[in-house]
Amino acid sequence: MSNLIRKFEAYSEWRLQVAAALGHYRKWTGQSQLSDTASEQRIARLLGKLADDKLSIAFVAEFSRGKSELINAIFFADYGQRILPSAAGRTTMCPTELLYDETFPPSIRLLPIETRAEIHSTSDFKAQSQVWTVLPLDISSSDGMLEAFKQVSLTKRVPVEEATRYGLFDADNPDDGMTVDAQGQVEISQWRHAIVNFPHPLLKQGLIIIDTPGLNAIGTEPELTLNLIPNAHAVLFVLAADTGVTKSDIEVWRNHIGAGPGRMVVLNKIDSMWDELRSPEEVERQIERQVASVTQMLALPDKQVFPVSAQKGLVGKINRDPQLLARSRLPALEDALSNALIPAKKEIIRAQLASEIEAMAAAHLAVLLSRARNVTGQLAELKGLRGKNRRVIEHMMQRIDVEKKEFDESLLKLQGTRGVFTRLSMEVFTSLGMEILKEDIVSARDAMQRSNFSIGLRQAVRVFFDRARHHLALSGQKTEEISEMMTVMYRKFSTEHGLAVSMPMPFSLQKYRNEIELIESVYHKQFGTAVILTTPQVVLMQKFFDTIVSRVKHSFLQANRDVEAWLKVIMAPLEAQIREHKSQLKRRLQSIQRIHLATDSLEEKIQAIEALQAELQVEKDTMLQLQSTLMTALATDAVPLLEAA
Repeated sequence: MSNLIRKFEAYSEWRLQVAAALGHYRKWTGQSQLSDTASEQRIARLLGKLADDKLSIAFVAEFSRGKSELINAIFFADYGQRILPSAAGRTTMCPTELLYDETFPPSIRLLPIETRAEIHSTSDFKAQSQVWTVLPLDISSSDGMLEAFKQVSLTKRVPVEEATRYGLFDADNPDDGMTVDAQGQVEISQWRHAIVNFPHPLLKQGLIIIDTPGLNAIGTEPELTLNLIPNAHAVLFVLAADTGVTKSDIEVWRNHIGAGPGRMVVLNKIDSMWDELRSPEEVERQIERQVASVTQMLALPDKQVFPVSAQKGLVGKINRDPQLLARSRLPALEDALSNALIPAKKEIIRAQLASEIEAMAAAHLAVLLSRARNVTGQLAELKGLRGKNRRVIEHMMQRIDVEKKEFDESLLKLQGTRGVFTRLSMEVFTSLGMEILKEDIVSARDAMQRSNFSIGLRQAVRVFFDRARHHLALSGQKTEEISEMMTVMYRKFSTEHGLAVSMPMPFSLQKYRNEIELIESVYHKQFGTAVILTTPQVVLMQKFFDTIVSRVKHSFLQANRDVEAWLKVIMAPLEAQIREHKSQLKRRLQSIQRIHLATDSLEEKIQAIEALQAELQVEKDTMLQLQSTLMTALATDAVPLLEAA
């Protein structure tokens, strides 16, 4: 088992352990009457984040560089043969996602190429099951799976006009012109996109593998350019050791991948340099020269370039030949992936969970401390009644009654704040709502259809991005107003009534503003330099706009969900303290009233309150222990089950 697979299994086991600790904490809050709708939603959201956490790796290269063979070698060698088709020439004709979704049976879903003529992105079509061609996947037969996987290699010939309509043929491009046959037809992929639903152990744990067709698809398939590649946690850019870096390689690297976290270059097929007529030292120097050339041309540190032989690595794993596997250098790439990718992903989700858990635990602890303070105050009051006459007791009852009335007056003021809160919340969703975004989409499409000039097309897209930013900015202003208003209210109740509440949880839409900027920058790289767009480029721009719309829709939907979740929890700590304070005031008054009617019960009441005080201390200790266990689970690096056994 490779280090990459072990690390990924450890990461999955870590998520399970954190989820288990969170489940114990959730159960205890329910038993201790600390749970409410807001905290339940927060815990459910954290558990959902752990369960749905995905890790995607994209393989990008020109055709015949060995992408599919590299995927076979890293992930599927345990099957004892190739799972993905791998042969000379082009084997992957459309973007292919390998994942596991338990709501679907094992299958290959194929999106017909004809959908490129429609105004929908690939992401939009994912929700339309009737559009896809679905082929069952027999996971009990390696040969059967290999045959099914060959579907992604299928092509067909269509008239030039049809290929142009799909944005797959440019008459002004001499390379495209050479592909036209005597009947005026060109070869295109039969499918636009493929999704392989495969219950491989790593895919079941959340890994997503993205296999891409040749580099020309990077510019013609918007789903790759705007979604799959930019959002991949790791991108492996595969070059051939014998050819090195080509001009098209440089363009794709600079425009669509670039150096950064999780971006690696694989110099594949180093076995082509193995030569019995050269010494091992000479072969090593030749490989080192190719690595140096790649690092210079792509402006990379050499630690991000990995010379390997995917084919020999696969053979070494299948034949259990450690010497051949070591010579293939595949383990070095797997180690780099596991050491760079998985810990970085883990730190991101660990930080997200830690901040949420700390805020939630602080709110629950505040309620427990409030209960303890009220019980301590009640105990002091009751002990102070020893030997006092009925007039003193009546005076204490009146004082509690006055305190209750003052608190009720503050609650009336809070109702006014709730009205403003509701109005501002509605204004947030007005500017962030999907209806106003749909109007902007329709306006942009209308403007693009009316314009026959490059400047008009670009202007329509630019206005769309400006409008999206404007909506996010307006919503951001409203969330800031809500946050400031609630901060004032929190301070008021803390000062006037001694409620120990932490300040409301901050919120920002900056993440979504950054996403819009990223989408726009990718669009400008694709279309920002050409002065005049040819007819095929106009078709392609419209296809890109469809995917832009899909990405922006997704960002706005997620922003809506995040704002809604934040609005539900921002008042939760204060409301919990208010409920607790009202309950304590009521209990204090009832206790003194009973003692007023039957003075002989004073000592019994003091004993009962002292017992409650001890119980609260136990509850506080238990909560702190559960929080510590949860934070320890977050900080711990879990060991894979197989390794621990």
